[in-house]
Amino acid sequence: MSRRSLISEALAAVANEPAPIAPTEAEATATAGRVNFTNKRLEAFGEAARIVKRPTIRLKPAECSIWPGNARDYTLLDEHRLRSLIDSVLAEGGNRIPAVVRRTPNGPLPYELVTGTRRHWAISWLNSNHYPDIDLIAIIEDLDDEAAFRLADIENREREDISDLERGVNYKAAVDRFYGGVQLRMAERLKISKSQLSRYIALTEIPPFLVSAFHSPMDLQAKYGERLLPLLRDPASRTKLEAAADQIASEQSFRRSGDEQPIAGAEVMGRLLKAVTVKGRVQKAAIAVGDGKAIGEVVKDQQKILMLSLTPSDLSTDAILEALRPVIDAARIRSARRR
Repeated sequence: MSRRSLISEALAAVANEPAPIAPTEAEATATAGRVNFTNKRLEAFGEAARIVKRPTIRLKPAECSIWPGNARDYTLLDEHRLRSLIDSVLAEGGNRIPAVVRRTPNGPLPYELVTGTRRHWAISWLNSNHYPDIDLIAIIEDLDDEAAFRLADIENREREDISDLERGVNYKAAVDRFYGGVQLRMAERLKISKSQLSRYIALTEIPPFLVSAFHSPMDLQAKYGERLLPLLRDPASRTKLEAAADQIASEQSFRRSGDEQPIAGAEVMGRLLKAVTVKGRVQKAAIAVGDGKAIGEVVKDQQKILMLSLTPSDLSTDAILEALRPVIDAARIRSARRR
């Protein structure tokens, strides 16, 4: 066996791997009951789970730096978020599925963690809370950054506790760093659709004032970005969104301080859209000069507010004002009648 990394070989070989044969209905039914969390983890681990077993090592989390190319934001991990994993590691005396590390000869620490961020955090927490003898079980691999990125993405792909925003930030950095800024090349390399990749990357364009309206980045889904981004390009809508987002963010903060349930992501989205939606019927009419030529438009919304827009023309100021006079007079008459 050559010294070439087995994981690297598997990652390189995935493009030539034949498509799996779809199971029969009976086989699918029989298999469904056997699928558990660990099996899903192994499936997400992809190629690495299908290669021969590698010898593992035991090390302390303090011996590993965290590779910044992983999608997961290490700073967002906490005891509450990882409680079930902490309990599982404690019950089994370690992590069942090895993390993947690579050596860093010139680095501040001996190893760099490529996959297994949650396991690393959980064992680090246990080491600091009465269980110093629990080690991190890991596999050492020789991976370049692009292969490390793909391996981390394979493992994280099915993770439900990584936000769409985290994935978007990770993918945006990777497409520029490894794929020359070409999303199609990256999508083909990762075996995902270009539209899906684009949705994740587009989410990074959501400004902080909108992100802050959501209780957690986990609540900001890629499908929300598709609806918010077009609105942000319109100055009037952007102003309304910012005002609504500030109000929602204040409410979220108040609820957190009082241990109340946060405003759910779907409700936040509904309120943001409502802030820019004009309800009721909008009436429009042309502004015309004496010969009937239109020089603009007047729009009246449900609050009876008139918005005038004029098209450039060679008309004099007096002629334009004369065309506006009947529009203004009509609005005054209707207002007087309502009183």
